[in-house]
Amino acid sequence: MTNSAWAMAAPPPGQAGPAAPTDYLIQFAPLILIFGVFYFLLIRPQQKKQKDLQEMIQNLKKGDKVVTSGGLIGVIADIKDDRKVLLKLGEGSKEKESVKVEVLKSYIISVEKE
Repeated sequence: MTNSAWAMAAPPPGQAGPAAPTDYLIQFAPLILIFGVFYFLLIRPQQKKQKDLQEMIQNLKKGDKVVTSGGLIGVIADIKDDRKVLLKLGEGSKEKESVKVEVLKSYIISVEKE
């Protein structure tokens, strides 16, 4: 009976008592700091890159030399609709010698500078 009475008593002076609310904040500070580092080094640059890619896809026009994610390099012959473009592959001297394929705009990863 005496052991349980001592367990319920307040701690003696000089020993730790219940944690203060600021102690919890100090414990979570490293987690908050790690999240901040991840945000500025990983998440934010990726969002910017995605935004730039979407802007590039929206600004595609006839005659642009593009590269697809599959590695095809060609010139945009026509823009079908908001999802597809007609891509001319090959450099034939006549119009019939080049190959034209439909490609989804989402598969275009870059516009080559001429």
